[in-house]
Amino acid sequence: MTKLPGKVYIVGAGPGSKEYLTVKAHSLITQAEVLIYDALVDDSIRQLAPESCLKIEMGKRGGKPSMSQSEINSLLVEKCKLGKQVIRLKGGDPFIFGRATSEIQALIEAGCEFEVVPGISSALIAPLLANIPLTDAVMSRAFVVLTAHDIEALDWERISQIETLVILMGARNLDEIVHQLLRHKRTSQTPVAIIQNCATSKQQIWIGSLGDIVQQTYAEYLSPCVIIVGEVVRLRDYLKSPNNMLREKSVAKTEIAPLANKTVLVTRAAGQSSKFSDRLQKAGAKVIEMPALVITPPSSWHDLDVAINNIDSFDWLILTSTNGVDYFFERLAEKGKDSRALSGVKIAVVGKKTSGSLNARCLKADFIPPNFVADSLVVNFPENLSGKKVLFPRVETGGREVLVNELNSQGAEVIEVAAYESSCPENILPEALLALQNCQIDIMTFASSKTVRNFCYLTTENQDNLPQNWLENICIASIGPQTSQSCQSLLGRVDVEAEEYTLEGLTEAIIKWVGIQSQKSKVKS
Repeated sequence: MTKLPGKVYIVGAGPGSKEYLTVKAHSLITQAEVLIYDALVDDSIRQLAPESCLKIEMGKRGGKPSMSQSEINSLLVEKCKLGKQVIRLKGGDPFIFGRATSEIQALIEAGCEFEVVPGISSALIAPLLANIPLTDAVMSRAFVVLTAHDIEALDWERISQIETLVILMGARNLDEIVHQLLRHKRTSQTPVAIIQNCATSKQQIWIGSLGDIVQQTYAEYLSPCVIIVGEVVRLRDYLKSPNNMLREKSVAKTEIAPLANKTVLVTRAAGQSSKFSDRLQKAGAKVIEMPALVITPPSSWHDLDVAINNIDSFDWLILTSTNGVDYFFERLAEKGKDSRALSGVKIAVVGKKTSGSLNARCLKADFIPPNFVADSLVVNFPENLSGKKVLFPRVETGGREVLVNELNSQGAEVIEVAAYESSCPENILPEALLALQNCQIDIMTFASSKTVRNFCYLTTENQDNLPQNWLENICIASIGPQTSQSCQSLLGRVDVEAEEYTLEGLTEAIIKWVGIQSQKSKVKS
C-alpha cells in the first residue's frame, strides 16, 4: 500500500485553554501523528492529541533552554518526509510574533506540503477577558501591538503617540518600557493593565499607572503577560459583569485559585482522565497525565456473548464501573440487541459516574449503594439474594473478589464474565517521567488499587532514572479506602483520602489538604 505524503499544519493554539481553539485546530490536534509545540501551549490542548501521537516540546519560553529555530525547521521537514501528519503548535496566532516565516521557507525549500491555521492572539483576547476594549470612539481610535523582546529596536517617540499600546513579551523589560514612555511625554497617570496567563485558570491582573506599576509588581514573576497602556484601561470597571470571577491581583485585593502553583500527576487510564484533569485545572493546577491503565477488550467475548444470548434468565445485572457499562452495552449492540432486552432484569451500579454512564443510555439503575463502593452493595441490597441469578460483567484479570464472595454467601448464583481488560502500559509517558526526574510533582492521584500497583511497577522499572528520594515530598491522594490500603502497602503512606469516593470528592479533598498545608506554613512563618 502506498504511504500517503506527509503534511505540516502550522496551527495557532490561541491564548490558553482548549476552549479558545478554533474548531479546525481542535480537529487537527485530535488526529495528529506528531505534535511539535512551544512550552507555553496549555496542557489541556496537548492532551487532545491521541495517545499514539509523538509529542515534542520546543521550549520557546523566556529565559529557559529552547531548541534553535534551525533545529525546529529541520525537525518539521524530517517528520513530514516520513509521511507524518505534523502539527506545529504555536501559542496565539502563528503570524503574530510566531516566527512562522522561517519554518514555512524551510518547508517550501524541502518541497513539503503545509497549511497555516489561524489562532486567537493573546494581544486581542487578554484585554477582552479583562474587560478592556482596545478601541473606543473617544479614548482609542487606534491601537498598536508590539513586542518588547528587542526593546532598543523600537521607535518609542512614534509609539508613545498612539493612544493604546498592547505589548507582548514585556515582563522582563517593564521598567524600561515605563521609562521610555515617560521620557516621550506619556504622563505618569496613564493607566496600565498587566494580564498574566490570560485565558487560563491562573489568570491574574494588575491595574495601575505608569507612575506606580513597576513598584506594584516589584518581585513578581509576570511572564507570560500582555501589557495594556492607555486610557481604555479606565473603562474596565464600567464593563465588568457583576458575576465576574476573574482571578485578579492588585493592591486592594488578591484572589488566587486554590491549586495555583501546584502540579498534579493523574494516573487514570489513557483517555479517561480528561474530566478529572479539567476539574483540577479549573482549580488552578498544572496537570500532567501518566496513564497507569490501558483499557482493552477481553481476550475472548465467548462468556459475555453466552450471557447476553440468555439475558432474560437473569434477575440482576451488576455494573461497577463505566468501563463495564460501555463494553457491556457495546457488545449487546454487536449481538443485535438493545436495552429492551433488559426489560425483565434489574440493574445495580456502584458509583455516581457508573450511574451517569447508564443514564446516558436512557436507563436508570434500580439500586445504587450509598457509599459508592462495591463492598457496600451486598450490605445494602434491596432484596433477598437467595436463589437470584446475577450477571456480573467485569474486568478480565485483577478485579477484587470480595463482591462475588459476598453475593455467593447470600445465596445468589453469580455468573462472572469478562467484559474488558485493564493492563499496565509499557512505559511512562516522557513528560511524566521528566517531571518525576526533576521533582516537579506536588500531588499524585490514584483512583483504583490497580493504578497504584501499575504505577509502582512502572516507577520500579525506571528506578535508575529517578532521584533517590523522588517520592519524599509528593502528596499521595486516594479516591477511597481500598485504594488507600494499596497506597499504604506499596508506597508506604497515603496523605489524602476523598470523603466521597468520587473524582469530585477527590478534587475537593486535594483542595482542602492544600488549604490546610498553606495555613500551617503561615503559622510557622
